[in-house]
Amino acid sequence: MGKLKSPAFLIILAFFAIYVIWGSTYLLNKIAVTELPPFMLASIRFTTAGTLIFIIAKFMKIKLSVTKKQFINSAIAGFLFLSFGNGVIVWALKYVDSGFAALETSAQPLVVLLLLRILEGKKIKAMSVVGVVLGMIGIFLLVSQKQFTSREGTILGMAMIFICIISWAYGSIFVSKTDLPPNFFVNTGYQMLTAGLTLALASLLFGEEWTLPSQWSRSVQFSMIGLVLFGSIVAFTAFNYLLRTVSPEKVSTSTYVNPIIAMLLGWYFLGEQITFQSVLAALVLLTGVYFINTKKSLVIYSRFSKRIKYKQGEVIIKKVE
Repeated sequence: MGKLKSPAFLIILAFFAIYVIWGSTYLLNKIAVTELPPFMLASIRFTTAGTLIFIIAKFMKIKLSVTKKQFINSAIAGFLFLSFGNGVIVWALKYVDSGFAALETSAQPLVVLLLLRILEGKKIKAMSVVGVVLGMIGIFLLVSQKQFTSREGTILGMAMIFICIISWAYGSIFVSKTDLPPNFFVNTGYQMLTAGLTLALASLLFGEEWTLPSQWSRSVQFSMIGLVLFGSIVAFTAFNYLLRTVSPEKVSTSTYVNPIIAMLLGWYFLGEQITFQSVLAALVLLTGVYFINTKKSLVIYSRFSKRIKYKQGEVIIKKVE
């Protein structure tokens, strides 16, 4: 399918969404999790977003029916990406700065490449090997900072974030081989709704205390609205819109921009510390991601649409943050 011709201002707005809105979700989650239990927070967010997606799809006369297999596969993908992959990230934000978490999760393309090698025996090309090495060095620089690791719970939080990255990476490989609802909007709705229910169960199992939105502070209420409407629906729609209108390598630049936005917002609004070593780690890590994204002719599948051809080594598998 060829690229769609679209007004320049729509493309600019879409890039703003995947750059700034997705980058800001770390800040919004950090604000919300200071007051709300993490699994409850994530459950309300995704259940609400999934319900809204179905309402919008119904209004647009988009067919919602799926096969049993497609529903099960969507639920599995929702667990890998959202229930575990995002829910545990929100939990980790209780102990880790939002900018720090965003920078650590930017290592996802490196993990995808390694998993493809381990699980499918795909060879890692020379430029990608350089990217992996730089990525590992960047992660080491990031997590070895004593001023961060000395905080209570920080090491556990960092470890859980890395496990979430593995969950996202494995999920991206899983959806590349499975039967999912053909409409990306409907597919996302099922993933979000089933993940929201799974997270609600996790919240009950962990004994979290649920509260009504009327009991939340104003800042948490606004954060949740931002996460549901903008982080889960608007930015996701912009991402898929861009995949049909511009080249995939341009869309992949969000991998580099999101951590920078998250670090700056965390510093400005929450007073989070940005150290020289964090800046150095960011440069090294994101350079590694760049080396991976410059290869040619690998096919990678988006979990939100049927199939998208990318250049080899490119990992443009975007989580819903």
